[in-house]
Amino acid sequence: MHDTALHYAEVFFRTYVGGTGPKRVVDIGSQDVNGSLRSVAPADCEYIGLDFVEGKGVDVRITDPYNLPLETGYADVCVSSSCYEHSEFFWLAFLENMRILKPGGLFYLNVPSNGYFHRYPVDCWRFYPDSGTALQNWGRRNGYPVTLLESFVGKQKNADWNDFIAVFAKDDDPQRLPSQRMLDVLKDFTNGKVAEQDGFRNYNDVPEDMSPMIWQIRKRFRRLLRPAS
Repeated sequence: MHDTALHYAEVFFRTYVGGTGPKRVVDIGSQDVNGSLRSVAPADCEYIGLDFVEGKGVDVRITDPYNLPLETGYADVCVSSSCYEHSEFFWLAFLENMRILKPGGLFYLNVPSNGYFHRYPVDCWRFYPDSGTALQNWGRRNGYPVTLLESFVGKQKNADWNDFIAVFAKDDDPQRLPSQRMLDVLKDFTNGKVAEQDGFRNYNDVPEDMSPMIWQIRKRFRRLLRPAS
């Protein structure tokens, strides 16, 4: 697990879960590989880790990510980090996450917005700033009262990744939605969306891994336009 994945998960738990009493948390893709979201979850929560393989951090081994062995309305919170890019049909996994959430439950998603090809066992997807809204609309189309509370693309730290973060509520009543947001405390992000606001915070149309290349192209273009002396 890369450095920013743990950082954003910690901010999520502190923002949405900490201090509100014990919660049942389900982690999809929970194997501890150089770190686990379990390590930054509130100490009083009931934490259940699901993954395809047995290992550290895995409580339940699954065989089908689109048919989880959990009851409908089982979890208060679902989390998934660095997993959906490896799911061939992540939109079906999203619906299954909505199914196992209680009404009003929360789903935290972290998935790469860019980065190198890494098969585990396959590597299929990267998420852009409108992906969270698309998943919200997909959930509603399938009968779930989903609201995208917030989403953003985080800045790189030591790893060569920009994380796409999205937080969803299984509720569409504005009066019942939580008021706190990760983006109220975070600074290093681009293309932030918040449920009750239009447009993006820190809008940027150039992904961070493309910035050096774009800068060089624009620099050369300006040289070509420069009048000859």
